[in-house]
Amino acid sequence: MNIARILYPIKVLGPGNRVGFWLCGCSRACKGCSNPELWVQRPEYEIAPGQVLILVKEIATKHEIDGFTVSGGEPMDQPKELARLLKLIMPVSDDILIYTGYQIEELIARKDEWTDFILQNTAVLIDGPYKEELNDNSILRGSSNQRVHILNDRMRDRYQSFFAEARNQIQNFTTGDGIVSVGIHRPTF
Repeated sequence: MNIARILYPIKVLGPGNRVGFWLCGCSRACKGCSNPELWVQRPEYEIAPGQVLILVKEIATKHEIDGFTVSGGEPMDQPKELARLLKLIMPVSDDILIYTGYQIEELIARKDEWTDFILQNTAVLIDGPYKEELNDNSILRGSSNQRVHILNDRMRDRYQSFFAEARNQIQNFTTGDGIVSVGIHRPTF
């Protein structure tokens, strides 16, 4: 699969200390996207889901992992690989939050085993294309047209509490490539 970033602890894209994955490749190319550098897959970002699991387990031996956040690029443009990754990381935490520019109805209409597996094993799906003119600081959403779907009822109370108390924040990470700014950014960031 093609993953540009794996970061921990992500504290601004869901409750708790999360592992964040930023997948490469995006067929949507939303105007004003905060990650246009992730629209194109790059050979140097190819990694097998099993290798990702090794990294996750390494983090889990030293730190609490409260959940996973998957963003991009467009994660649902790699459904087979994403399903394989979810299958491997679910034993660590089944609190999996996925951002997608597709609407849930489009994903359901695909009727393929990989997308079905992803939807069945995702705690929260945030769907819809980013629309720069609708960026109004909505919690966990880049723009107000995006919808939050709590797909795992066991997570409902956790996320309802999170939404009641949370506010959008930015978290910066120093990486080998420079500084990566994570979170829901205001327009024109």
